[in-house]
Amino acid sequence: MTQQPEGAETDAKTEASGETEAEALARVARHRERRPRVRDEHVTLAHGAGGSATADLVEDLFLRSLANPALEAREDQALIDVDPGRLAFTTDSFVVSPLEFPGGSIGDLAINGTVNDLAVSGARPAYLSAGFILEEGFAIARLRRIVDDLAAAAAAAGVQVVTGDTKVVGRGKGDGCYINTAGIGVLERPVELGARFARPGDAVLVSGPIGDHGITILLARGDLELEADLESDTAPLHRLVDGLLEACSGVRCLRDATRGGVATVLNEVAEAAGVGIALEETALPIRAEVNGACEVLGLDPLYVACEGRMVIVVDAAEADTALAALRALPEGEQAARIGSVVAESPGMVSLRTQLGGTRVVDTMAGDPLPRIC
Repeated sequence: MTQQPEGAETDAKTEASGETEAEALARVARHRERRPRVRDEHVTLAHGAGGSATADLVEDLFLRSLANPALEAREDQALIDVDPGRLAFTTDSFVVSPLEFPGGSIGDLAINGTVNDLAVSGARPAYLSAGFILEEGFAIARLRRIVDDLAAAAAAAGVQVVTGDTKVVGRGKGDGCYINTAGIGVLERPVELGARFARPGDAVLVSGPIGDHGITILLARGDLELEADLESDTAPLHRLVDGLLEACSGVRCLRDATRGGVATVLNEVAEAAGVGIALEETALPIRAEVNGACEVLGLDPLYVACEGRMVIVVDAAEADTALAALRALPEGEQAARIGSVVAESPGMVSLRTQLGGTRVVDTMAGDPLPRIC
């Protein structure tokens, strides 16, 4: 993959849509001018759900007070220039309930979630930290299982946990175990990925079935009289990203679809790039078990969290090549093209239903499934 001068890259990205560079930058700027205001007097669970309430909190408090170019990009990681290359840096916290669930635990979730935030920038994940906040009375045997899961996930992802911290809070103050991580990755390719690079005409792909993790967590809580043969999709995505970038030069954006699901990711892309996104309901890869549980619970699978799936925006000319690269690996065997980037209705995501109608897929406002990661 050859590196283009910055100006040439921008011209190439906008040529297909008929926009000049200045028009594209102005379109993005118009959408970024809208700064929401937090009107709540207290923090609510919705502020941690990854939807519109989270965006309001981040923009009105954190971005306003801590503004700098790295934060302003609003990606899942910051890219840092160092001599002689670039690093990606990210941080995350994990508060999932229950701590152990079909297909995983908070231990491997902490590793995979951090690895994936680095991987979707195009970086090779390398080093992580792990900070444990434990509640007095937490069973050592259970903590040992969680740490063993964390270690196994790190080994599978090829990363090292090189530093950490442990704190203990009083009984009833910590819900068992929380884990905070940070991660560093190395960018070994001359690529620049981000939501702002999406352009009309691009294809929208997803790397596999959606909603598995969120529904698995909900059922594992045992509050509902529902059963399904379902496991969390928690998995590292770095091999999938590597294969995709090796095969395609026209990848615009990669995002792992965690809190808020695929719908929230696509709304972030539409807003950042000042474009519309049109989805096809019949193209969405959703397991029958997830669909069935969502129908009973009144949930939309598009808003249900994943932990081993990513959304890809790629030049439409390379969509088939991208799908072939994804499907060549076990993690991407069921990858699908689910829609397109369009010029109409900038900042909006729409879905053409099986019946031929169209509905708006807005950013999630509340939190249907708290504590899923």
